[in-house]
Amino acid sequence: MESLTKDSFLQKVFNYEQNKEWKFEGDLPCIIDFYADWCGPCKMVEPIFKELAQEYQGKLNIYRVDTDAQQELAAAFGIQSIPSLLFVPLKDKPQMATGALPQKTLKKAIKEVLKVE
Repeated sequence: MESLTKDSFLQKVFNYEQNKEWKFEGDLPCIIDFYADWCGPCKMVEPIFKELAQEYQGKLNIYRVDTDAQQELAAAFGIQSIPSLLFVPLKDKPQMATGALPQKTLKKAIKEVLKVE
């Protein structure tokens, strides 16, 4: 799991300063967890993401964005509640989900939205 700053987000995910239309910059599908250190549900899903990062290593990237430290990034995606999860497939539009999703639901989204087995 890698924490993203605005700069690394622009390089690895989407350069929203240069592109109006969605253009994914990465080479693997990814999940971006918008979180905060003080958020209880965020703490609950963190170990699940660590496990998924191991399980899908080389097939999928899992990134985290600290909404307190990266307020501009959170605002750019209209993050209102946390955790908010952005599922980013390689060739399709990203999809947002909110709340602490159980591992089973995350795996289903990885398979159906991100097309990763």
